[in-house]
Amino acid sequence: MSAPLLSIIILAAMFLIATLLPINMGALAFVGAFLLGAVVLGMETDDIIAEFPGGLFLTLVGVTYLFAIAQNNGTIDLLVQGAVKLVRNRVALIPWVMFLITAVITAVGALGPAAVAIMAPVALGFAARHKISPLLMGMMVVHGAQAGGFSPIAVYGVIVNDIVGESGFEYSPLAVFLTSFIFNLLIAVALFVVLGGRTLMSSRVTEFVEEAAEARLSVSPGVRRSDVAYKGTGSGTYGPRDPAGDGAVATRTREDRVSQGATILGLVALAVVALGFSVDVGFVAITVAVVLALISPKAQSGAVNKIAWSTVLLICGMLTFVGVLEAAGTIDYVSDGVASLGMPLLAALLICYIGAVVSAFASSTAILAALIPLAIPFLETGAVGAVGVVCALAVSSTIVDVSPFSTNGALVLANAPEGTDKERFYRQILGYGAIVVVAGPIIAWLVLVVPGWL
Repeated sequence: MSAPLLSIIILAAMFLIATLLPINMGALAFVGAFLLGAVVLGMETDDIIAEFPGGLFLTLVGVTYLFAIAQNNGTIDLLVQGAVKLVRNRVALIPWVMFLITAVITAVGALGPAAVAIMAPVALGFAARHKISPLLMGMMVVHGAQAGGFSPIAVYGVIVNDIVGESGFEYSPLAVFLTSFIFNLLIAVALFVVLGGRTLMSSRVTEFVEEAAEARLSVSPGVRRSDVAYKGTGSGTYGPRDPAGDGAVATRTREDRVSQGATILGLVALAVVALGFSVDVGFVAITVAVVLALISPKAQSGAVNKIAWSTVLLICGMLTFVGVLEAAGTIDYVSDGVASLGMPLLAALLICYIGAVVSAFASSTAILAALIPLAIPFLETGAVGAVGVVCALAVSSTIVDVSPFSTNGALVLANAPEGTDKERFYRQILGYGAIVVVAGPIIAWLVLVVPGWL
């Protein structure tokens, strides 16, 4: 058996094992890289280790460490409170506030499941109180998380930009961010119309801000453990937890205000320095995080434990394995196979569907790390627009995180309001997820790839 074919079998086995068993795919990928590289290809272990993505490791650690500090010192809660005040008494705006807050949280560096874990209890609490469709509120949160997920300083954005950037062809990080944001925004508009948003236009609610604080406590998974078991890793590895921390409403001290103000300035500085001056995002993020830790050591307590270590392991393991795949000739083998179809547009659609179907049950982060490198040689032929395919693949692989088998969908299910028929709610999410898996990739392909405008 040839090395490229064997490596593809190993890759498929890794996805299957990680889907069926609670084993981090990154750990499997390191083992696969060692076995394929050292045993099959005869590579030196130093050459295998050289494929470890050190720059991306620093970026993931820096960005998620900074977000953990922002969550610890109450900056994220401050963001939520500030946003809900804008709603005043207009019920119809509640779903959109949930969408936008979640988008901002992921855009500044949170993993999608972390943002969903914070916002789902709030959103579904309002759904129960004001007779809003829980499916609408839950999916607005998930699509909000995906909308902000490809900002240049977000985890998804960093991963895709790093992988594509190393290929050397012309590429626009802003295009990926905007296409994902607009795509998810349009889905949110459709959901709002179909699931009763128009009937909310005449509804009013009082004491909205107070209810937001109460919702974070009364509907928190930390207070009420769900009876819904879930599996899969979706976009990351956060599970249900109390998004409000210890479940207590803390009084803001002077130190808290200073820390929160410094965090907001730090996030602005990160965007300006990293994007405006093209300085490495990882170094800037971890520098801002350390400065915030020095300003308020209490706020950073436990922040290191909140770094997304399992996601770091997942991505670094997958990209190390991809490096060994390249040495095995697998990248060229797959690219030549795709090119041999003689129908580049059909090949691009196939790639999008592979990303969507696998991501609905396994890790979106892992599938992006695996599929983009495999597609790059095919994209370099110029047969289709490279930026369009990358954007379509990014959208297709992440919008399916509404599936109840992914972490985001499972978090929404786990936070179903009291009195909700859990089985019916599960079927609703499952049905909606199936629609997204079937329709999402072809719509992304038709809009982003076929016209050739990207």
